[in-house]
Amino acid sequence: MGIRLEEPLHKAVGDRTAKVLRTKLNLETIGDLLRHYPRKYVKRGQLTELSELEPGSEATIVAQVTKVSRRSMAARRGQMMTVEVRDAADVPVEITFFNPRAANALKPGMLGMFAGKVGEYHGKIQLTNPEFEKLDPDSEDADVDSWAGELLPIYPTTSGLSPRMIARCVAMVLDQLDADLADDPLPRPVRARRGLLPLTEAFRKIHRPEDWPEIAVARKRLKWDEALPMQVVLAQRREALKALPAVPRPRVAGGLLDAFDAALPFTLTAGQRQVGVEIEQDLASSHPMHRLLQGDVGSGKTMVALRAMLAVVDAGGQAVMLAPTEVLAQQHHRSIVQMLGASADVPMDLFSEADAPAFDPSRKQVKVALLTGSQNAKDRRSNLLDAASGAAGIVIGTHAVIQDHVQFADLGLVVIDEQHRFGVEQRDALRAKGEDPPHVLVMTATPIPRTVAMTVFGDLETSILSELPAGRSPIATHVVAAHEHPSHFARVWERIREEVGAGHQAYVVCPRIGEAGEVSDDGSELVSEPGQQRPPLAVVEVAAKLADGPLKGLRVGMLHGRMAPDDKDAVMRAYAAHELDVLVATTVIEVGVNVPNSTVIVVMDADRFGVSQLHQLRGRVGRGQWAGLCLLVTESPDGAPARERLAAVASTLDGFELSKIDLAIRKEGDVLGATQSGYRSSLRLLSVIDDEDVIRAAREEATPLVEADPTLAAYPALARTIAVLLDPERAEYLGKT
Repeated sequence: MGIRLEEPLHKAVGDRTAKVLRTKLNLETIGDLLRHYPRKYVKRGQLTELSELEPGSEATIVAQVTKVSRRSMAARRGQMMTVEVRDAADVPVEITFFNPRAANALKPGMLGMFAGKVGEYHGKIQLTNPEFEKLDPDSEDADVDSWAGELLPIYPTTSGLSPRMIARCVAMVLDQLDADLADDPLPRPVRARRGLLPLTEAFRKIHRPEDWPEIAVARKRLKWDEALPMQVVLAQRREALKALPAVPRPRVAGGLLDAFDAALPFTLTAGQRQVGVEIEQDLASSHPMHRLLQGDVGSGKTMVALRAMLAVVDAGGQAVMLAPTEVLAQQHHRSIVQMLGASADVPMDLFSEADAPAFDPSRKQVKVALLTGSQNAKDRRSNLLDAASGAAGIVIGTHAVIQDHVQFADLGLVVIDEQHRFGVEQRDALRAKGEDPPHVLVMTATPIPRTVAMTVFGDLETSILSELPAGRSPIATHVVAAHEHPSHFARVWERIREEVGAGHQAYVVCPRIGEAGEVSDDGSELVSEPGQQRPPLAVVEVAAKLADGPLKGLRVGMLHGRMAPDDKDAVMRAYAAHELDVLVATTVIEVGVNVPNSTVIVVMDADRFGVSQLHQLRGRVGRGQWAGLCLLVTESPDGAPARERLAAVASTLDGFELSKIDLAIRKEGDVLGATQSGYRSSLRLLSVIDDEDVIRAAREEATPLVEADPTLAAYPALARTIAVLLDPERAEYLGKT
């Protein structure tokens, strides 16, 4: 009987080698080693492009030796050996050996594989004391010949661990595998239906391929090894959620929701109506809703959420909306009260005379409470009592809502706006405030990579708002290269003056707050000299320079997170009332801020922001009947990755397309764990972007499998694989998402 995948490596390769693999690459078991896949392959005699080498990176290159020289070392006794190698494009790379005897076998004309850390010396790329392997076809080293084969696998490695050692260990393990592994995690019926290789054959073809098609069929099978176990875990989670009790909140005829719908001055979009039906069905269920509402910026997600909250209030429960910032919580509170109009029960002193909602004593009302960390003691105490007694049907708040002393009489629905801004533990703490698990609706305009991954993997029921409500205007986005086109940069401020002259308003966004009196390194300008390094532009300094410079004479305000809450609210009220022409702010305005008269937004140092942030910021304009303009100012040079990212944002207004770009940049993250970037991903071959067909097919297999056999009693190998994948930390995390 052959070795098993879960056995420790030392049983196959010996204690000393196993220790090196564990220390250098964190490989513990036979399965770990076999799933340490080659990152690429080269044919014998094919030269690797050396022009792509970057200093500081670990690299494995295949190149031809062109020169070998020795010279004495000045600082110590002995000689050093310099070897020049070139690829097919005749790009030279210098390799230095401080122990020439180790490299005596290298001769001009010989083909070799060299692995080590890339360095730079006097402006030239070089490798120092790399591991190397002769690939000379005339070599008498039979082991080299058998190891290389027709296609040479290039393994991910690290300093002090040669590709040859990895390849030898893989060969030793492959020779001890049974043809049909008992611990193959893919059930035989699944393999048969999907035309997938047995696991041993897949391992052999990916590590010892005879041709490119063998690699392709092996990768197809091994992607399923990643997709199916995770789909089974998510299917088990869906089944577990179905088993949880929840208080049904069916729609009540003649209640607040009916009155609200009847009073709407506009028609809901088809998408809003459809999503509303889906949410109503979920709320009427005796199991908790767990739904993700994806809607592009301005698609009307808040309207959908408010209708869901009113349905819960009609059914006797309470609803809470969690916002990531005080500015957004206050904005949500104000806009929801205004949408409710006569149905809102709130103190009128919260509003100016111009925007106070109408009051109609004949209408049924719902008390809408606001809870933030900076409220005065009297208001906070009153709102806490309203939440705890049930007097407040809707509570809107920030992280303050999560605190232990905040209680609800009958929490029926949790709405989480921009859910990626909250940690899993925070969301879990809010859900725990219901006696029975509340229904949960999370909303996002541009899903971050992990959210996209979880959505594609099917853990959440998903609703999409793909159309914009009537009255939304188009937004033009342009990248302004400040160094390359100074006249374009000067035109930015002219455009703001033109918009203000037409009766509109503008935002200017900076990545940093700054302090009073602080100036940038250049002392006076908003743009540095080409090649000059400076800190990110700050709100405090930019607001002052604009008010005294290109925007002199305009009413320029300032908003950032360190301001006192009352001051922030006062600034937003002034801007909304058109008492300010230009608002210079940080990303505190990123989500939810709604001033339809704003028609232009300028993002300074735009390359310092992520794709999702830029899309959210852009959504602050074009919210009324006038077209919007977004100007992304950057000093990043043409061709740099940052410029490419900005060009991608400028090329589309589709937030879902941008989320794919964001995913490609930041990677999937650990789909079943807490990691929010892809560099500790549990995925090796599977890509959420490129392999959606595999993921969906795996879900089709996993769902009936779990429904028929929830504990996987008939598939012990799959159950063991999942037990390893879903360690206690991940299991706890997944239970909270």
